[in-house]
Amino acid sequence: MDTYGLILLIAMPVFVVLIITEIIAYTVIKKQYNYIDSVSSLYSGMTNTIKDVLGLTIVVISYEFLLKNLSIIHWKNTNAFTYILAFLILDFGGYWYHRISHTVNYFWNLHIIHHSSEEYNLPCALRQQFAVVTNLLFIFCLGILLALIGIPKEVFIIIAPIHLFMQFWYHTKLINKMGFLEKIIVTPSHHRVHHSMNAIYMDKNYSQIFIIWDKLFGTFQEELDTEPCIYGVRRPVRTWNPFLINTQHVWLIIQDSFRTKNILDKIKVWFMPTGWRPKDMEEKYPVLYLKADDVYHFERYNPTYSKGFQIWSQIHLTVMFVLMGFLFFNIKNLQSNNQYIYYGLFLLFSIFSYTTLMDKKILGVITECVNLLIVSYIVFSNQDWFGVNQFINNGHFLVLSFFVLETIAAIYFYFAEFKNEMKVQII
Repeated sequence: MDTYGLILLIAMPVFVVLIITEIIAYTVIKKQYNYIDSVSSLYSGMTNTIKDVLGLTIVVISYEFLLKNLSIIHWKNTNAFTYILAFLILDFGGYWYHRISHTVNYFWNLHIIHHSSEEYNLPCALRQQFAVVTNLLFIFCLGILLALIGIPKEVFIIIAPIHLFMQFWYHTKLINKMGFLEKIIVTPSHHRVHHSMNAIYMDKNYSQIFIIWDKLFGTFQEELDTEPCIYGVRRPVRTWNPFLINTQHVWLIIQDSFRTKNILDKIKVWFMPTGWRPKDMEEKYPVLYLKADDVYHFERYNPTYSKGFQIWSQIHLTVMFVLMGFLFFNIKNLQSNNQYIYYGLFLLFSIFSYTTLMDKKILGVITECVNLLIVSYIVFSNQDWFGVNQFINNGHFLVLSFFVLETIAAIYFYFAEFKNEMKVQII
């Protein structure tokens, strides 16, 4: 398994333990926890993990290419200093990558999913972009900086995921200000500000590990006791489906670019500040956009669900997590005939299907039925489920049984509980 996969296998159990700990803490202090929102966040994390492990990302320019053509320093040996320097440069570049993602319309599409949750907890850290094509902004802000000073590839592939995973822990409301650490590193308090829609907090605290970058470049804002954070995005996504969240903003840009009569606006809409739209599009095709005062009394996307559906959603998530784990565990055996790709695509489709059901859409019921047909075909045509019978006797029937139950549950919950129009809770 490659280095990224190894680090991922180490990080995933740590993330799960921390999330469970946070849920227990919420229970102990008798504070409400939005389980459905967290399920959506975790499915978002799963989609990106599966995509990365399957190698579905198209690399426009590899780091190896940049290193070969741009390096002005050549390291004969790597040591602790090499790794520390790489980490600092990555964090500096990460600040600008993050800042530009918030201030340019097109690049916001690649980051909006991370801010789409109207809650703030550890699972929302896992809401990451589902970009099939490598982000050119990432290359210019991070890859070129590291390549110029010749940071070896083996250092980059270790430092990059570690730097990313270190940004997980501070996505929580349970940790208050942390004393002198507030002056050095990004803390939960700093990042709560970053995720907030309040006017005073907007476009602040872009730093990823060291808060010094915000203080140097004038984008720092302390969390104020008098201004409670309100989370989400000014153009609410109103869905639990990670695939839809990842495409909503760019689809609006594409539509505006095609529809607007102003030739210059067809180009400007891609590069203007986040949220900008051509004037004729705002008038003819209005969309919900929260102004500064609206954030205090907007309608949250918080459909009501029965206790039964919430419990079933957690069971479904657990089983999907196990099925994903089996893919990673058995990926070497599945590489013949590209079986691991088919398995991964099936998991992605299953996530799309269930999160559509979570949105109370009839399409979710239809896709769950399609899911069952796919599973039935694989099980009965192969008398196996991607090699599971090597580890569990008749394991393929266990898989089939789960998807039969899943389909029955989808039909029941939709027709017994979801027929009425969704209700939203007003803050």
